[in-house]
Amino acid sequence: MNPAQWLVRTASLTPQAPALFKGARSEADYAEFLNRVAALAGGLRSQYGVSKGDRVAVFMSNCTEYLEALYAIWFIGAVAVPINAKLHAKEAAWIIADAQVELAFVSSNTGAWLQEVAPSCLKNLLDVQGPRFAQLRLQIPQSAPEVIGADELLWLFYTSGTTGRPKGVMITAGNITAMSLAYFSDVDEVQAQDAILYAAPMSHGAGIYNFMHVIKGARHVVPESQGFDAEEILQLAPRIGHISMFAAPTMVKRLVAQARASGGLGEGIKTITYAGGPMYVADIMEAVEVLGDKFVQVYGQGECPMGITALRREFVSDRSH
Repeated sequence: MNPAQWLVRTASLTPQAPALFKGARSEADYAEFLNRVAALAGGLRSQYGVSKGDRVAVFMSNCTEYLEALYAIWFIGAVAVPINAKLHAKEAAWIIADAQVELAFVSSNTGAWLQEVAPSCLKNLLDVQGPRFAQLRLQIPQSAPEVIGADELLWLFYTSGTTGRPKGVMITAGNITAMSLAYFSDVDEVQAQDAILYAAPMSHGAGIYNFMHVIKGARHVVPESQGFDAEEILQLAPRIGHISMFAAPTMVKRLVAQARASGGLGEGIKTITYAGGPMYVADIMEAVEVLGDKFVQVYGQGECPMGITALRREFVSDRSH
């Protein structure tokens, strides 16, 4: 299953549903989201020769254009290679060379540095704040997403490289489908009025939550800071409402500390899914005490994103044992 087909389905059912937000400002509904993606796909194919199976890197800070780039890649049937924007340009260049990427989407803060150390295989850098990206949005749209089989490569995810060079994990369309369906059954339900907030890097834990929210026609919100700022999130959440977000345990701790300092109760936050490191018992007990019954723990790895086990909110909040 091509996830771009999920976007087509949602845009067909609820074209006027708000989709992309920068802070509290709406940037596009689902019809416009799909139009941009299909045009980008058409332009990538006609102007840059991108075709099914090609690897396309995304080396960008969090922004709504990140989702446009990802879905355009999948619309063509190409393979997304997300790279953490916090990596040094030389580290990103090594990943690009290893994956044999010829085209990369970048943001203004990553593109200049990457240009200086780009490997020979990389032929094109597309800055999503630049004129070439804007021009791609105006191209003749590709009529429909390419068919992708369950065993075909969709997402080439590079590990953190803690014991050597990063290793490319081959995530298939079937992996993504299983993960997305498992989220609904084991982690949390998603409704159309919900919103996913991208505060952690979209190249990793935060970005994989886009699928469930596209399927349900929910909103996608990138903070103005493009990252994690506890005060900003606590102020933005009541304005947006029904927010879900991924957070590492250290982020949860900072969010709780800010809520205590400001007297907030996490208004507007529906679910915080935490993973990526050990959560101390005292810290999660304090988090539930301050922010309420909003926490779900998941565990996974690159080869099985988010799909190994989960601890639902009722278990995280249970004190009877």
